[in-house]
Amino acid sequence: MHDDPFDHGHGFDERYGNEEDHPLAKLDTIRLTSVGIDVGSATSQVLLSRLVMRRLGLGLSSRFVVASRDVLYLSPVQFTPYTPGRERVDDVALGRIVDEAYRQAGLTAADVDTGAIILTGEAVRRDNARAIADLFAEQRGSFVCATAGHNFEAVLAAHGSGTVAASKEQGARLLNVDIGGGTTKLTVVDRGQVLSTAAFHVGGRLLARDKAGALTVLEPGGAALAREAGFEWQAGDHVSDASVATVAEHVARTVVGILVNQALSQHQAGLFVTPQLAEAKAYDGVVFSGGVGEYVYGKETEDFGDLGAPLGRELRRLIAGGALPWPVLPARECIRATVMGASQYTVQVSGNTIYRSNESVLPRRNMQVLRPPCDLSGDLDPAGIARAIQNHFTTFDLTEGEADVALVFTWDGPPAAYRIAAFCRGLMQGVPATITRGHPLYLVFDGDVAGLMGHILKDELDLTTELLSIDGITLQDFDFIDLGQVLEPSGTVPVTIKSLVFQL
Repeated sequence: MHDDPFDHGHGFDERYGNEEDHPLAKLDTIRLTSVGIDVGSATSQVLLSRLVMRRLGLGLSSRFVVASRDVLYLSPVQFTPYTPGRERVDDVALGRIVDEAYRQAGLTAADVDTGAIILTGEAVRRDNARAIADLFAEQRGSFVCATAGHNFEAVLAAHGSGTVAASKEQGARLLNVDIGGGTTKLTVVDRGQVLSTAAFHVGGRLLARDKAGALTVLEPGGAALAREAGFEWQAGDHVSDASVATVAEHVARTVVGILVNQALSQHQAGLFVTPQLAEAKAYDGVVFSGGVGEYVYGKETEDFGDLGAPLGRELRRLIAGGALPWPVLPARECIRATVMGASQYTVQVSGNTIYRSNESVLPRRNMQVLRPPCDLSGDLDPAGIARAIQNHFTTFDLTEGEADVALVFTWDGPPAAYRIAAFCRGLMQGVPATITRGHPLYLVFDGDVAGLMGHILKDELDLTTELLSIDGITLQDFDFIDLGQVLEPSGTVPVTIKSLVFQL
């Protein structure tokens, strides 16, 4: 082409040196500074990162996706601060941890564009957990704030540890075992899809000693585990290394029994804080994560005076002796199997297919997205759609009807009236508390059916609650959205989408 007498191009203007410097390329690139704050039962950590987002090239899409992520600063893992008596998470001390992370990274709160704070495990149960999340949202930028219960935390851990990605890449059925400070979370993942979750009351920080051997931490669950091993302990008692090792051995065998046995003993079943896993215990591999996972893989050797180190070492010994019938696969992350922040981008939704029953449904901020796994390609079963919606609320530890969420569906197949009516009946059966309590219903569709859905729900099925139905954007679980006021005269709704981001 260089010998051709006609003008030709190289794909970008050579004056700009490289393609990323071209003005047109800059229009399709967003750079964000993001923070991820994980407050757990035992430990807390802060991760500051730089995210590069690029616009999808298909169909002039306005959606941006994360193209690269670089860690700017990773804080040491620190014990979660509590007030005396351990009744409340110390929000002032927690704020100092975050501020120190900013200082070490050479940043201020004003430099941070977006982020996520996730409260998990026993920290969620403290009476000021919600206030802490709100405090960070107000004082430290535009954050996604979520209190993750046992099921949601299990899903987060499976993503953060790399189990979901490995399951998808290998086409395998894997079990993620996340042993944290207060609970152990189980997640079954098949070919990249989370099938089920569960949690039981075993963790590495349910008891802890000082250097003199006195029990400084003894949670009720820790006292119960010690009692099962033959010890009646109280806070302040001096306990020996040998007695802690005995408790660790008992707990490790209990964990293995829960993982392997289809029928659990009364003691094992009594440890569960959620329903047990219902599926057959047949896996292609097991991945460990959480703080105790560091010891299972031999990544950590320091003993912090709690149950974590002896429990992890005992599990490692049992696994080496063939206690598990499945191979133990490597984890991408263990104690750091958490979100590294949130990405953020804005899209415009076409006003041609919006249904808005009342102006009061807008604006909304930090609304969690739920994408129930509904197959809408063939004949539609209203009862099946209702079950999928209700089960998805459970997976994310949400009570239907208590908070506004955005329900997202992929419409497939013809928009025949009987199919849409079947879907709408299933939808209404799936959100009875939302309707009864008069909360607005927020629907998002991939396909161009939002307006039609709204009219059928309100005009034909007499939906009594207010409704916003939009389409033209793609949302996933782990997304949180801000909905702005309708922009006139275009009739579009600005949607800011903040997605939880995990490490590669």
